[in-house]
Amino acid sequence: MAQKPSHTPVGEHVVPYRAAKLPSEGGSGHDAHQLEEGHVPMPEEIQYDTARVEKIYRKLDFRIIPAFWVLYFLCSAIRSNIGIAQTMNKNVHHDLVSVLGLTPRDLSTALALFYVAYVLFDLPSNLIMSRLSPRAWMARIVFAVGIIGCCFTAVKAPWSVKFLRFLLGFVIAGMWPGMSYYLTLFYPPSRTGKRIGMYFTAAQLSAAVVGLVSAGFQEMDGLRGLTGFQWMFLVYGLLGIVLGIALLFWLPDRPLAPGEKRVRHKYLRWLPTSPEALTGEDALIHYQDLKRVYHSRPWNMKDLWYVLIDWRMWPLVLMYFGVVGVGIGTQLYGSVIIASINPNFSGITVSLLFAPIWMMDFLAILISTPLADRFHKFRWVFFCAGCVIQIVGLIIVTFALSNDWARYGGLLIIGFGLGPTVPNCMAWTNEIFQKRHGEVGVAAASALVSGLGNLGSITTTYALYTGWPEDAKKGPHQYRKSNYTMIGILAVSIASTILLAVLLRIFGSEPSRRYVANSGSSDGEEIIDGAALRERQMRGFGGVLGRKKN
Repeated sequence: MAQKPSHTPVGEHVVPYRAAKLPSEGGSGHDAHQLEEGHVPMPEEIQYDTARVEKIYRKLDFRIIPAFWVLYFLCSAIRSNIGIAQTMNKNVHHDLVSVLGLTPRDLSTALALFYVAYVLFDLPSNLIMSRLSPRAWMARIVFAVGIIGCCFTAVKAPWSVKFLRFLLGFVIAGMWPGMSYYLTLFYPPSRTGKRIGMYFTAAQLSAAVVGLVSAGFQEMDGLRGLTGFQWMFLVYGLLGIVLGIALLFWLPDRPLAPGEKRVRHKYLRWLPTSPEALTGEDALIHYQDLKRVYHSRPWNMKDLWYVLIDWRMWPLVLMYFGVVGVGIGTQLYGSVIIASINPNFSGITVSLLFAPIWMMDFLAILISTPLADRFHKFRWVFFCAGCVIQIVGLIIVTFALSNDWARYGGLLIIGFGLGPTVPNCMAWTNEIFQKRHGEVGVAAASALVSGLGNLGSITTTYALYTGWPEDAKKGPHQYRKSNYTMIGILAVSIASTILLAVLLRIFGSEPSRRYVANSGSSDGEEIIDGAALRERQMRGFGGVLGRKKN
């Protein structure tokens, strides 16, 4: 087992560690499992402060976050553009519904089938990613999403839409939790919320851009015999294919301990290599700061079982259920709701009004997620605040019947409330389950929270709005019962959040004794690295207001 650092409290600015030199720097090149006292000569001492660690994490940001942002932008566009396709060129009956003769039930079934496949295959996909190359698996997901996106151009009947939506859910499964898992290979869990928020903004801007750009695609209606929505499907799909190939050359593989050689899986030797994320002293400091990642052991089915029976997961699932149900409902039916507010709006007007909802979401993410990371022990407060804001927005949309613009303002408020919820739910999952169950805890829990939580998406897409014929009838009270349901599931999310926060105060989230025992550790202790020592305290506003704090 790897050497554990002293449990002496960390000083204000400097965290001393001893780190072996890399082979390229004259080190011995010993295997990572030999980096124990007595196995290698006493290495040179490296001291580093918080500012140096922050610099290294910012370097990783430039390598990882832009790629994640672009891939999530495109995949979100391909996943959600079916929503805006329902209103494109509707005035000439060239919208998706009119061209294919879709009934409200056909549409809600097609939307729900995506999430059925997503729920079924989210966990297997994430577990495969943890076994194989995370870089290659992520590129595979994006490439496959691009192919299915292109296939939507050829849909001719309701059954083909349903079939392709199911396939899309199958190939995209594991992308969102896989990104969260991938981050924990390079960052401490308490610092993943801001990073998740960084690329989660891609979904918001994607929803906005899909709405804005659809106005241009509508102008292409009839070009070369394709409708406007067919051009949209084709262009986004082709971009996804190109990006999937590019990711193989850009994303780094999981980091290696000093002296360890990368051994490629026999089925992946044909893939191109990508540069290491960190080299030299940066790699050594990152190793000392996040040693738990470098010395995680291969998981087995018993480890997976311990994750599945951990009660801490199920409140997180209910938290995610509510907010993702409202988020997906707004994404897929936002344009429909806007059109119902004022039936005189043209398709282009609806598209333009749809975009600001996601700009509000984007703004809330930029404000809330960095604060939530700095006050990570109060993530639950940020999450609940977002849910309350969404409830206020839904109430305005439901009851401000005499003022169309007030109802539209309610949609903007919903968008703002969505911002803090999903990133904080996923970051909280990382914090709890990496500490309790190691790498398999993050891989399995993030997939189950995302997958089972997306049952909320199935509820929204299949049973609410256009999927609820009585509630979809034209009139001032159109979609009122659906809005009530959304308020109800948000209340469940709030109750689950408060319950989990209270139970964690009582029972804690220390490493699972069964997991530690199954690891074969002789002393039954966890690896305490530099990041773990710093996570014992919240950063607060240290370093922002002119005062550094670990």
